[in-house]
Amino acid sequence: MSEHNTETQTDVQAEPQTLYEMMGGGERLRALVDRFYDLMQLEPDFAGIHAMHPVPNDSSREKTFMFLSGWMGGPDLYIERYGHPRLRARHLPFAIGSAERDQWLRCMAWAMEDLGYDDALRVRMMNSFFQTADWMRNKPD
Repeated sequence: MSEHNTETQTDVQAEPQTLYEMMGGGERLRALVDRFYDLMQLEPDFAGIHAMHPVPNDSSREKTFMFLSGWMGGPDLYIERYGHPRLRARHLPFAIGSAERDQWLRCMAWAMEDLGYDDALRVRMMNSFFQTADWMRNKPD
């Protein structure tokens, strides 16, 4: 009997976790999004992307949290409330080039560092963020 339990535990541990699970779920995601937006507002390095957001940015914070929840493999909060995110289409009104992409990525990396994410998780998340952020570019450099 104990051999079966060991096999079951091993099988469960071998299942790949979503980014949502790896980062700690909804509360940790909320903290990440809040730190990201706080840094965007406070740090001059992120003025370019901050200028693209409404003031106050409560709606942007909430929509980002909802979108990232589903994007990371957690609950599809954004889709449940607003339907398909049409992420690129929603960002077309904003001129997004490599500089804006890089500001967004630096701000997110800083937020993860401030929250104490381990290096392996930060690298995995940044690789995923880069793919999406790079796809959002809509102006030549």
